[in-house]
Amino acid sequence: MATTAPVHPVDEVPPVRQLAAFGLQHVLAMYAGAVAVPLIVGGAMKLSPADMAYLITADLLVCGIATLIQCVGFWRFGVRLPIMQGCTFAAVSPMVLIGTTGGGLPAIYGSVIVAGLAIVLLAPVFGRLLRFFPPLVTGTVILIIGISLLPVAGNWAAGGVGSADFGEPKNLALAGFVLAVVLGVQRFAPVFLSRIAVLIGIAVGLAVAVPFGFTDFGGVGDSDWVGISTPFHFGAPTFHASAIISMLVVALVTMTETTGDLIAVGEMTDRKIEPRSLADGLRADGLSTVLGGVFNTFPYTAYAQNVGLVGMTRVRSRWVVAAAGGILVLLGLLPKLGAVVAAIPAPVLGGAGLVMFGTVAASGLRTLTQVDFKDNHNLTVVAVSVAIGMLPVGVPTVYEKFPDWFQTVMNSGISAGCLTAIALNLLFNHLPGKAGSPKTAATEPEAASAGA
Repeated sequence: MATTAPVHPVDEVPPVRQLAAFGLQHVLAMYAGAVAVPLIVGGAMKLSPADMAYLITADLLVCGIATLIQCVGFWRFGVRLPIMQGCTFAAVSPMVLIGTTGGGLPAIYGSVIVAGLAIVLLAPVFGRLLRFFPPLVTGTVILIIGISLLPVAGNWAAGGVGSADFGEPKNLALAGFVLAVVLGVQRFAPVFLSRIAVLIGIAVGLAVAVPFGFTDFGGVGDSDWVGISTPFHFGAPTFHASAIISMLVVALVTMTETTGDLIAVGEMTDRKIEPRSLADGLRADGLSTVLGGVFNTFPYTAYAQNVGLVGMTRVRSRWVVAAAGGILVLLGLLPKLGAVVAAIPAPVLGGAGLVMFGTVAASGLRTLTQVDFKDNHNLTVVAVSVAIGMLPVGVPTVYEKFPDWFQTVMNSGISAGCLTAIALNLLFNHLPGKAGSPKTAATEPEAASAGA
């Protein structure tokens, strides 16, 4: 009775200084993506600068709360893994359409609240589908997640989409410098410092960027010290059938993406996702999305950017990401702090992003090493799924002539590739086929993946 069971690395609580450093690193990794959704939607709706600032601070606040729900958890809400939450890009196009033609922000928030409730109700159903995610499917999806994020890092490295100096050699040089710092710290620094290599790279990159005129902190002085998001700031939500239907499609897409992210983190942390924990994670997504609709922001999902950081740093504690959630809450309540983080130039983030997102792709390849590719069709499953997943990444306008609902599903390379991998795995490894088509390569890992 005197002996205590060893604590799983996911549940370990690092010292406070490490929590703060690791947590800040996660915040910096996802910050640009987190504020991009309110910037895009607010810009399309031609909101005033004050309203745009309000959207961003509200988003950061709910990002933090959503991350705490997912990492810390309560009752049946939260997967209790190091998962960072942020606004999903899958909802951007439908929300812009709703906001500009279908009733403004109140209509967006009405559809977001309904979608969040739908995710909560559907979470147990998705949890029971985990058996359709053997290593063949999960490895492919993780690979697609990493590859599809690389253009994001490339755009950052070039200066950020829409910037006047996009592609200038100085931007790529700064990104390359940050990449070199991150790699140097990982290779030569002591263990603790190597685990915050991304944070050190961003800090050193920022120190170089300021004297060379890449950024300035002029916006910090104009920001308020305190800003609190109040429910339904832009008016009571309205409920339009067309808006709700489009957002329900988004909900299914984000549930598919989140499933892939949760499985990826489960693989990286050696805590396999099971049907119940998957349902708990998706239920937390739904609750966070409802909170988004109430507190003037948007649907939430697991952030793939931070999956790469977990794999790269090998820091598996969920309390590190919970600390990041606390930092985001502070940024949401203290706009001046948020303005400081926002001043980090895109090329600095790009240099760090190349390492992180490449790590996600490499983790997918590592998972695929568990799969038997001899005398079966598994190579075809991977090949076609990656091809379909990369199609909207390489050719963003490929589906622009298709209906909106189809674009919502297929314009996300992650959801398109994930659905393709699931369907092809069923076709080749589950449906009765011709004699001599072995199924053991899928069924054995499937049992392990399902927690059997």
